[in-house]
Parts: sequence; structure tokens; C-alpha cells
Amino acid sequence: MPVLSEEMLDALEKLIYLPMVMTVLAKDRELFSKAGFKLPRPYLELLDQADRAVQQELKNVHQVIRSQGLKVVRGEGDELFTEYIFFHQGYEEHRRYLNVRLRNQVEEYLQLYLGKRGDANDKN
Repeated sequence: MPVLSEEMLDALEKLIYLPMVMTVLAKDRELFSKAGFKLPRPYLELLDQADRAVQQELKNVHQVIRSQGLKVVRGEGDELFTEYIFFHQGYEEHRRYLNVRLRNQVEEYLQLYLGKRGDANDKN
């Protein structure tokens, strides 16, 4: 059975994390717009800028996924783990991720895209 390369695994995991990041940004944008800040525009622009960067990265990831013939499907989940199934070269690989790890990774990506940890392209 072929083993996933580091590049393939990175792309597949980004396909898991980046949509979660987009969901968090969208919910946060909604909260910021309703929060009643005196000057909400800078906060909303920051969230929009981060969302555009995540969308661009997700577009790049989709190109890599298609070119490599990869696919990821969410499998079973419970309160501790979520399973993802990676398809590559006619094989499938089941991986279980701790939900806490998923949350922590999404938080790291949020920090990255919101500018706390430098340029978003450094994560590549």
C-alpha cells in the first residue's frame, strides 16, 4: 500500500482544517457586526482579509488534491475523536483525530491568518 507523502498529508489535513477556519471566521464576523463596536470596520476588515487568505489557500490545496488524485471524506465521530478517510492511488487510509487536536490546529491557523504569527504563507 502506498504511503502518503508529507506533502500529500499536509494538503489533505489542510482540506480538513481550512473549511473549519472559514466557519469560525464567518461566525466571528457575524458576532463583530452585531457587537455594537464604535468602530467595527477595522475588525471586520481584518476578518475579511483573513477569510480571503484562507479561501486562496484552500483553492491552492484543491489544485494539489486534484493533481495528485487525492480525496478526503469525514467518517465516524464521537465526543473524543473524528475519523477521516484519505483516498489515494486506489487505496484508503483511515485516520482518527482527537477533537481537541482539531480545535487546537484551527486555533493555530486562526492566529496565523489573523497575523499573530507572521505571514500566512509561512505555514506552507
